[in-house]
Amino acid sequence: MRGDRRTKRWLWRFRSNPLRRHDDVLEAWLVLAVLLLVAVGGTLAGVVTARAADDTFAGQRADRAPVRAVLLADAPRTTGAKGGVYGGRTTTKVRWTTPDGSRRTGSTLVDAGQEAGAAVTVWTNRQGELTTRPPGPSDAAVEAGFLGAGAALALSGLVIGAGAVVRCRLDRRRVAGWGREWDLVGPEWGHRTS
Repeated sequence: MRGDRRTKRWLWRFRSNPLRRHDDVLEAWLVLAVLLLVAVGGTLAGVVTARAADDTFAGQRADRAPVRAVLLADAPRTTGAKGGVYGGRTTTKVRWTTPDGSRRTGSTLVDAGQEAGAAVTVWTNRQGELTTRPPGPSDAAVEAGFLGAGAALALSGLVIGAGAVVRCRLDRRRVAGWGREWDLVGPEWGHRTS
């Protein structure tokens, strides 16, 4: 019985009512549309974004491979003026061999304090260029989940914001209508208090 009362109270704008205005009906449909867009559109945006991110990460894992490289210079142990140690890692020159047998050199992050000639593992793409390590399956799943949730929240925020703007304009229109109606009816009531 109590739930039935709540439903009736929530649906009052859709019922036939002599006090119901056209703007009330528009607002009721607007609120319903916003709720549906947030629920369906937000979920869809989140799922699509998460799947796209997961596919991108899977593509990165398929495209990148670990390769053994050799340090060409000592890796600094402490922060320097031009380069620094970032979380125990520093940028140093390395040399590696690509799958086609050619030798390449470049700079990458390695553990600080290693000496020239030390073997390190670097990640390369199919062209043999240095790249970052791809996220593992579990890290990719977490990041895809966060990206999906962010997309869902962003779409929901846009829809709710647009709905609030339209409701604000409807409120202004109602207030202006009340003012026009009062200007017509007020003088018939005789004495004004203001």
